[in-house]
Amino acid sequence: MTVAEQAPAQAAPMPPERGAEAPPHPLREFWSSFSANRGALGGLIVIIALVFIALLADKIAPHAPTDQFRDALLTPPAWQDGGSTRFLLGTDPVGRDILSRLIHGTRFSLMIGVVVVTLSLSVGVFLGMLAGYFRGIIDNLIMRVVDVMMALPSLLLALAVVAILGPGLVNAMLAIAIVVLPQYVRITRAAVMNEVSREYVTASRVSGAGVARLMFITILPNALAPLIVQATLGFSTAILDAAALGFLGLGAQPPTPEWGTMLADAREFIRRAWWVMTFPGVAILITVLAFNLMGDGLRDALDPRLKT
Repeated sequence: MTVAEQAPAQAAPMPPERGAEAPPHPLREFWSSFSANRGALGGLIVIIALVFIALLADKIAPHAPTDQFRDALLTPPAWQDGGSTRFLLGTDPVGRDILSRLIHGTRFSLMIGVVVVTLSLSVGVFLGMLAGYFRGIIDNLIMRVVDVMMALPSLLLALAVVAILGPGLVNAMLAIAIVVLPQYVRITRAAVMNEVSREYVTASRVSGAGVARLMFITILPNALAPLIVQATLGFSTAILDAAALGFLGLGAQPPTPEWGTMLADAREFIRRAWWVMTFPGVAILITVLAFNLMGDGLRDALDPRLKT
């Protein structure tokens, strides 16, 4: 027997078991969990439809939002006696087509949500990162200011900011961004405090990573899940607050086709022209409900403790 024959034969690699499945991709797992929530899926469909309406408002609106038809003041909807197919949802007190104004108002509502969430999220994440990472006097200073802001009613604080800056859509968006800012600061701070003591952060610090890299490249991506959920819910808050300020005359000014401003213009006609106030209110209701449902679905899909 040769030496080669005496040497023990090397064990051949074991073939993979048949039927063993690879772990699902994180995006596929997320979509599976999200789509299982019918309410969240319905909210997403409504939001996608609203985005298309906002982008194609000039093409799908039957009339310009500021066109006045003096021969059709307070015309009822098309299915009601005295209505006309020319104005499917009727007209307002000065003869403007309500459907066209609702379609164009979708642009303003979504724009308000995007601007408010972008401003409040960016500033809130920065302040929350500083408070949660450095702690000490920086944390105390930031959080005491946040506590004072949260102690004031949100609408009252927004009214005070708009009163200082002056009425208008831009100032209203800035006021709403300031009002919702504390929520993002507190969420970011809690997430950073939860992540900063983990082993991967310690390993990055030992390997020589700087403070900025640790905060915004190492820690922040792992703290995004609650921020994404809050940002989605923040859209509905921004739309509601903007409608409230518009209803009080401190938001978008006429003839801007913003839903809250449309409600303000229709207050005195609610008894004899129900459609003037009903349809803008329904538009606000559907939009806010869609964002809330999608936010709930994102929370369930991104939080492993809530997965079934």
